[in-house]
Amino acid sequence: MGDLQTSGKPIDSLLEKVLCMNILSSDYFRDLLRLKTYHEVVDEIYNQVDHVEPWMTGNCRGPSTAFCLLYKFFTMKLTAKQMHGLLKHPDSPYIRAIGFLYLRYAGDPKQLWSWFEPYITDDEM
Repeated sequence: MGDLQTSGKPIDSLLEKVLCMNILSSDYFRDLLRLKTYHEVVDEIYNQVDHVEPWMTGNCRGPSTAFCLLYKFFTMKLTAKQMHGLLKHPDSPYIRAIGFLYLRYAGDPKQLWSWFEPYITDDEM
């Protein structure tokens, strides 16, 4: 089950340019450098993410914590086993949602249906 098939696109081209630049320049993203493992990033999602919109809500339109953590995963090159762990995670729908976003932006388009199909009838909000 090793490597997860990706689109092969460079990380900085996966998201819209302005969003990408804002993520890379955000204090929160720089703080994520302290997270070294997949499990630390999953814990951070569990503790910090309350929506999966790309931008923070309110007046300061910075990148959301969810998309900063998604970008952190881009830099880590997730394995298929890790992706299954995200998609089946029982503790937070946001962990699962970030897994699906990772597949949407970085996954190999030819493989997407095989990842998404088991969850089409999933009734979790």
